[in-house]
Amino acid sequence: MAERNDATEATRAAHAALAAALPPDDGHDFALARRGFIGTIADAAVPGAWSMAPFAFLDGERPGTVNPSLWRQAKLNALHGLFKVTEGVYQVRGFDLSNITFIEGERGYVVIDPLISAEPAAAALKLMREHRGDKPVTAVIYTHSHVDHYGGIRGVVTADDIAAGLPIVAPEGFLEAAVSENVLAGPAMGRRATYMYGALLPKDAKGHVDAGLGKTVSTGSVSLVPPTISIARTGERLTLDGVEIVFQVTPDTEAPAEMNFFFPTFRALCMAENCTCHLHNLYTPRGAQVRDAKAWSFYIDEALALFGAEAEVMFASHHWPRWGEGPVAAFLRKQRDLYKFVHDQTLRLANHGLNAAEIGERLRLPPTLEAEWHTRGYYGTLNHNAKAVYQRYLGWFDGNPANLHKHPPEAAGRRYVALAGGPEKLLENARAAYDAGDYRWTAEVASHLVFADPANRAARELEADALEQMGYQAESGPWRAFYLTGAMELRNPRPASATPRQGAAGQLRALPAERLLDALSVRLNGETAGAAEIALTMVFEDTGERFALSVENAVLHHRPGVGGPEARLARASLVGLVIGETTLEAALEAGTVSGPGATAFARLLPLLDRFDFWFEIVAP
Repeated sequence: MAERNDATEATRAAHAALAAALPPDDGHDFALARRGFIGTIADAAVPGAWSMAPFAFLDGERPGTVNPSLWRQAKLNALHGLFKVTEGVYQVRGFDLSNITFIEGERGYVVIDPLISAEPAAAALKLMREHRGDKPVTAVIYTHSHVDHYGGIRGVVTADDIAAGLPIVAPEGFLEAAVSENVLAGPAMGRRATYMYGALLPKDAKGHVDAGLGKTVSTGSVSLVPPTISIARTGERLTLDGVEIVFQVTPDTEAPAEMNFFFPTFRALCMAENCTCHLHNLYTPRGAQVRDAKAWSFYIDEALALFGAEAEVMFASHHWPRWGEGPVAAFLRKQRDLYKFVHDQTLRLANHGLNAAEIGERLRLPPTLEAEWHTRGYYGTLNHNAKAVYQRYLGWFDGNPANLHKHPPEAAGRRYVALAGGPEKLLENARAAYDAGDYRWTAEVASHLVFADPANRAARELEADALEQMGYQAESGPWRAFYLTGAMELRNPRPASATPRQGAAGQLRALPAERLLDALSVRLNGETAGAAEIALTMVFEDTGERFALSVENAVLHHRPGVGGPEARLARASLVGLVIGETTLEAALEAGTVSGPGATAFARLLPLLDRFDFWFEIVAP
């Protein structure tokens, strides 16, 4: 790996200026984050999936390569183990990006949000059983449709549990939202997530330090088990293993399908991921639908009205709880107003004629919100959240006709290089900006040359140097990770591949048949399909379901029923064929694909793209 730089004087000066403006730190958050600690395992280590050991450098003094505010958040997120929230409610924190919560029922444990992958979830359950008794898991609750809240379910339940109908509770629309965010756009989102979570970066003071929302993402086995119970309306009550729960549905907040809920027996309020100890994303840089800040604020206010007078503790799926009726209510009010402020002020400025970039530069929190640590942009930022509000209402176009049909990056890059007077002249100007500490402009200018000529090593190195300093300065964990990963890939280009390099297919394999066919429709190559017409009936032998598949007008359709000759196969076989794990010839020979419709299927299969997970981001 190419050599990484130290912080420049401009970066150190930026850190000093920020440190002087931060709220006073009286240690209160650290006390909250440690409260109720029961025990842990060394380094929270889960072989092959997770460990806190690489973050031991956080015990030292903050280096110049890390934003002082993010350094503090990183130390808080490094605390790990089993914690008592209140009687009957326990959390394991620091075993993954998210928290896993255990509710003690009459017979066993109700699990809330079983992490990203199975191995850390299993380790958390083992820790809970060691300290609170070897009891079965009696139900699972998914608070919302993001993978860090359901992907580890196989670590806490068995195939027999699932077959026996173990209750799995989720908000209405969960499966559709999970498929949309993690499957339909999954390959692109997954690749961008390697940037957002610093997955490729060294874990050190010049690399990945913290994700803001939690430490980082686990790397174990991810799966999706559909819910068996859907919560459709606020006020629904459910008793799981003798524990009463009152639900509040909160669609289009932090996730398209999300819910908060209250445990009257324990006077404990779960705010899912709607209230955590930072400013969250209204738009997530890995890519997802823009979130509704107005609805987000409304549902926090509704939770305050519904449960605020009764809740003695509030916990969430990330970070640490708040205790006491007064502190819980105060926290909810500040979080409520944080999202409403961003929403209202963005639209106020938009109605004055400012565009998204201008609003992002101008927006500042009022003093009462800026005085809180839990409103800081460790994950979302005011800058990109303001742009998200603008996008939700006004779209990507800022109204300036010069921006309506701009050249794509490679074509624009060539023109910018020519305008600058050639590569050397452009680099001369970019280097001057770097020397002046204007790293944003350096990166923008040098990027044009990289897209015009990706082999220009000087341009790649200079852009990487600028992105690196921007990463060192970033308070947001994702911003830091994006900048530093971009710098790393500019300096260390990945060799091209003759065949698509597949991402993880675990969630694809776990999809119900209809959702799997939804996912295939976005793989149909319209240019290759052209005027082709194909019809068959796909019979899934593992479920007995039949779907009529057809291709016309370069679109793949499916509906339950019969629509042509039958091609019989299991869902897993279909996934293996689509991602290239096997060939149709081998499947026919092995008998895993059969039936008269195999001929039509043989015409369809070559029309389905295989996505290369490692597509370029900072270069053409």
